[in-house]
Amino acid sequence: MPTALITGATSGIGAAFARRLAAEGFSLVLVSRDEHRLAGAAGQLKLRYGVSSEVLPADLATEEGLARVESRLAEGVDVLVNNAGFGNPGRFPDVPVEDEVRMLKVHCEAVLRLTLAALPGMRERERGAIINVASVAAFFPRGTYSASKAWVVNFSESAAADVGDPRIRIMALCPGFVRTEFHRRSGMDTAGIPGFLWLKADDVVRAAMRDLALGRRVSVPDPRYKAIVAIGRLVPRGLQARVSAAIGR
Repeated sequence: MPTALITGATSGIGAAFARRLAAEGFSLVLVSRDEHRLAGAAGQLKLRYGVSSEVLPADLATEEGLARVESRLAEGVDVLVNNAGFGNPGRFPDVPVEDEVRMLKVHCEAVLRLTLAALPGMRERERGAIINVASVAAFFPRGTYSASKAWVVNFSESAAADVGDPRIRIMALCPGFVRTEFHRRSGMDTAGIPGFLWLKADDVVRAAMRDLALGRRVSVPDPRYKAIVAIGRLVPRGLQARVSAAIGR
């Protein structure tokens, strides 16, 4: 039975990946900071899909947590979903530097190290997939969050090119606004975000798995966001920043 490891697996996009991969017959390794929620999620997946779920509590902003997940990946997985992430309330440079560094550790260092930990087994078996969850914000200047997600996109494309094996797929997933716990937990005001921009996590994952199967290295789910990214490339960066600030992260 193939195995998938998912970080940030107890809610939102991570939980949607867990449901999708469980339905496809994967055994799961669920990673999150909250051991109680992990156990609950594993139980629900077992009840609904009949798959086994290993729970792996780990804080990816700590050396101990990263090392724990690296060790599990070294045992071998078929799919890695680097989904863990968060946003800081406030704007640069008002956010405390320790909070900014914590974000970079989760969004960048963890993605780098967990990808490197998963690749040797995938290359040995000559198959595997890594999905690094970024954001449409990666294509627009909007503080440290968008900068870190831009790194994820560039890294994923570069890693896929360097690995150079079509049987090992590495893809950056760039959703827009998704109805999850993300904004509430980050203390962000979503009142200014137009309703038509919101996506459902299950729809995002469905699009991601389709794009992965097609061998795409960057996935932007939903035609609305594809259009936004395409138009954004034609707009001066200064105007991009003002529009982004007006509608939120």
